[in-house]
Amino acid sequence: MKPNQDSRYWIGVVSASHVNVAVEGGFAQLCHGKSALLRQMSAGDWLIYYSPRTDISTGQPLQAFTAIGQITDDRIYQYQMSESFIPFRRDLRYLPCREVKIATLLDQLSFTRGNRNWGFPFRKGHFEIGAEDFMMIASSMLENETLSLLDISLSQKC
Repeated sequence: MKPNQDSRYWIGVVSASHVNVAVEGGFAQLCHGKSALLRQMSAGDWLIYYSPRTDISTGQPLQAFTAIGQITDDRIYQYQMSESFIPFRRDLRYLPCREVKIATLLDQLSFTRGNRNWGFPFRKGHFEIGAEDFMMIASSMLENETLSLLDISLSQKC
């Protein structure tokens, strides 16, 4: 697989239960619905969700990559979830994938390799990664058929 040089690659940190809602709805929502992080991304960029826990506060530790998708357009919009909570979102096209424990990749990713405190970047809630790290994670998460589709998508200009 060859990454598209125009695309950027991101990690979003979200509990697995919230990732499931996002995948079902075809959207991304980060850091309790703030817009700033979503504005850093562009159409054609890729987002991989990392879930430290199954649920936001009381969930079991998970420490896994749980979803992967591509941003479909430049639209950022608000969605009313309740009277007092109207978070910002972006639309994503998610790929079918399997959950991958980060422990299996710690020695292979540039942002975790050889680092005892590998979890530090995840505390920001969202950060950019390089194409090589993206490809390593995506290769672990995706089936061969989906990986082939990803290869075609990455080699084309978005």
